[in-house]
Amino acid sequence: MSRTQEIRPDIDDGIDRKVLAQLRARFLKVNAGRLQRAMQALSTRQQLVLKLLPLLFHVNHPLLPGYVSGLTPAGLSGFEPGDELLAEAQRLTRSFAYKARRGNSALPLHGLFLMGSLGTVAQAEQSDMDLWVCHATDLSTQEIAELRKKCDQLEAWAATQGAEAHFFLVDPVRFTVGDREARLTSDDCGTTQHYLLLDEFYRTAIWLAGRTPLWWLVPVYEEQRYHAYIDILLSKRFIRAEEVLDLGHLAQIPPSEFIGAGMWQLFKGIESPYKSVLKLLLTEVYASEHPQVQCLSLRFKQAVFCNRLDLDELDPYIVVYRRLEEYLSGRGETERLELIRRCLYLKINKKLSRPSRDRHKSWQRLLLERLTSDWNWDSRQLAMLDSRSQWKVRQVSAERRALVNELTYSYRFLSQFARDAQAGSSLNSRDLGVLGRRLYAAFERKAGKIEFINPGIAPDLGEDTLTLVRVAKTEISEDDQWAVFNGSLGAQEWADFAPLKRARELVELLAWCHRNGVIDSSTRLSLHPGDSDLTEFELSNLLASLQQAVPLPLPAIEERALLRASVPGAVLLLVNVGIDPLKQHSQMNVHMTTGRIDALGYSGVRENLILTIDQVSLNSWNELLVSHYDGPHALLDCLRDFLNSLPAGDSKANLQVRCFCRNRAATIAERVEELFRDTLNNFAGTQHNRYLLQIKQHYHLLELTPGQVSHTALTDMPALLEQLGKEQPGYSRLHLDRNALEGDDLALILPLGRPECIQVFYRRHENSELAELTLLDEHNALWRQSMPFRDEQSLLTPLQRFLQSLLYRRNALLPLDSPAPSTALEVLYYEVLPAAPLRARQVELRAPPQAPVSHPFYDVQAIVEPVEGKRANVTLYCNHREFSELEYAGNLFAAVARHILAQRRDGERYPCYITDLDLSAVLGDGRAQTIHYLRYKARLEAALNAALQKA
Repeated sequence: MSRTQEIRPDIDDGIDRKVLAQLRARFLKVNAGRLQRAMQALSTRQQLVLKLLPLLFHVNHPLLPGYVSGLTPAGLSGFEPGDELLAEAQRLTRSFAYKARRGNSALPLHGLFLMGSLGTVAQAEQSDMDLWVCHATDLSTQEIAELRKKCDQLEAWAATQGAEAHFFLVDPVRFTVGDREARLTSDDCGTTQHYLLLDEFYRTAIWLAGRTPLWWLVPVYEEQRYHAYIDILLSKRFIRAEEVLDLGHLAQIPPSEFIGAGMWQLFKGIESPYKSVLKLLLTEVYASEHPQVQCLSLRFKQAVFCNRLDLDELDPYIVVYRRLEEYLSGRGETERLELIRRCLYLKINKKLSRPSRDRHKSWQRLLLERLTSDWNWDSRQLAMLDSRSQWKVRQVSAERRALVNELTYSYRFLSQFARDAQAGSSLNSRDLGVLGRRLYAAFERKAGKIEFINPGIAPDLGEDTLTLVRVAKTEISEDDQWAVFNGSLGAQEWADFAPLKRARELVELLAWCHRNGVIDSSTRLSLHPGDSDLTEFELSNLLASLQQAVPLPLPAIEERALLRASVPGAVLLLVNVGIDPLKQHSQMNVHMTTGRIDALGYSGVRENLILTIDQVSLNSWNELLVSHYDGPHALLDCLRDFLNSLPAGDSKANLQVRCFCRNRAATIAERVEELFRDTLNNFAGTQHNRYLLQIKQHYHLLELTPGQVSHTALTDMPALLEQLGKEQPGYSRLHLDRNALEGDDLALILPLGRPECIQVFYRRHENSELAELTLLDEHNALWRQSMPFRDEQSLLTPLQRFLQSLLYRRNALLPLDSPAPSTALEVLYYEVLPAAPLRARQVELRAPPQAPVSHPFYDVQAIVEPVEGKRANVTLYCNHREFSELEYAGNLFAAVARHILAQRRDGERYPCYITDLDLSAVLGDGRAQTIHYLRYKARLEAALNAALQKA
């Protein structure tokens, strides 16, 4: 048979042993060429490592590298060192003398193979060596451990010679059934890619010593019946079993492997897209052919069988490229093809735009020149790619778009393939979900998110000089904006240049520059602040704060973080950026002196010095988010959003507050941080809480309901009292900010609220015959009413009798087996001192009023019932005499007033009080809140007392 002809063995017609020997010789010829190419690119010491490794596994000599003990398995099948190799070993230790082994068939080590980029067009100085050490399946656990120690020692020795080596132990028998314990390359994602790893092994591995792969001798058209074919080869002794190594076949690849491989490459591609895009697209090609996949190793084998042994065309990277080129050209996807070409060019890393440093061009450079010529690349394109280490924002942004599009497309293809092939097990579904979140976090745009433009594209985007400009509104843009320009530009120059980036707010722009490394510690900045109050001092401190709050590089995202919704990690608040809150005083060079220094109510006119807040947040998915708040509610809106962004019950947020404005900066920052931390502690937990804050003359109530914080702005005291008097679903604790309600008696009353308790506060007025009654009910809702004051007894007894009736009715509805202590409400009485109009200073607990039996109070009971389509019907009982609207219609209160006056001596017209009220028909038999009864009581008493005055 001629050497130039294709070899097509037919097992049914019989196989010539010479043909099998010829096939093996072809594979060994390709192997020798690859090994020679690998050696050419290695240093002398690295070459020595690769040459000596077969010998170091074959013998177990105490003075040679890798020796562990006399029990360590040694002996490589079919290996006999030559004189040159023995001479190299003797240079290491002169006392070494080789003794040839007899009975090679029983040796414990079956093969040694080199994996990785060595011997390929992409081999580089830093390329590492992945080596498979194939061993007998009957080695004991102790022998495996000894062999592992030997490998570890050889890795350490190789490192001393400038070579990075990694050894992987392979049991061929276990490997063929997909059973392996460890990774088998330094770029291996685990056991989920058995066949794809085998595919890569067969087309890239370089045989160093031992048995040769049995797979070499099986024609591609016999791959489907691989086992039957090799059984015949072995049983009829066409080949000897001790000369070959069986690692399995590639007749079929399960679809789950494409999903696993794609997920692994996508995971790596987020950080280093150039390295992953080639393998990602190859996975797509394989998956698109499923189930009739002809993997590249089969193409490689077919080429050898056909005697097409051109080392350039059989190079593993070129084989991959040719297959991808065929796939993309057939689909007409020229942009993706150009991206693949750039990825291959950058992977090979031979800068063709620069002269070769060697006297003779390397084979890699010559091959790459032929490729780029076929691609019609000109010198400009080559120079652009060769200067990747100097790429800055514009080049990186353009390249990012192509890379992100490819990664996103791959994820969608992978997800669709998993659904179509029904290969998405629960594990794959979970992993795909996590991977989708990784891609979302890394590349998805959304409001407020700082885009990261350099996922492994260029090593450094830092600029030497930049110009920062405040751009006022124009006819083109209706908004003020900030822009950053390359270089140092004067006030008359920048308008003629295109900025690197624009943003509405300064902090957003600075955060973008910091996250992408455009501004680093050596960058010099020119500033044109325009109509803002930004100074170079403030700008410098803003950048330092960003660098401190968001140190780069960011740590890797843990998978457990992606299994949950993102939460804030580090939060930086920047107050009054580019704004002087006391600008009018600064312009007049006036410095205010005041005892009221609270930043939320500064000086006698209670100015709010917190005008804007910029929030920079790095969340658990490594997303950098920026939000800007301004306007009258800037602080409260920011505080509300901050609290709502935290997980329920979390009070440990990493919060920093900074302010660098011209006036009162330190005081402002301290006040904001104190407020945030105070509310954070107050809202820790899931209970219903409220927080009251005063800014200028206005009040703000933050309210925590389950899982949500809301903000209500209240313009004055009546609005506040109405809000505090609203019913609550349960007890709602109210916390006051340190300067809220300053000088008001509510500042003393509100913090005293207690659950399961009704608290009555009274305060008389020195200059009038009035007193103010304030009540906090069992849910901490507030009720307040001004009442005539004669003495404490007459003031409190009507309310006491009403509350006693209310509690009697409530307790009567409780089950008899209900534990009374947990349901009975306590009623407490307090006096606020001193009397108005002096400033309230203290609250003192008082004993309940003790009304004598003969005290002249009438029982006035009211029953309210709803009537469909009409206002509620009211029935009044005065000392058990009934007065109903059925009898008196619209004159009900006048009739009751006449009756009451008739019972009084001299017809005195002092106020009348409701002593009992039934609202069960209106509110139901549930435990209605006390505040509901007090409101009805107040309305009924107002109508009744108005009738008393007219009667």
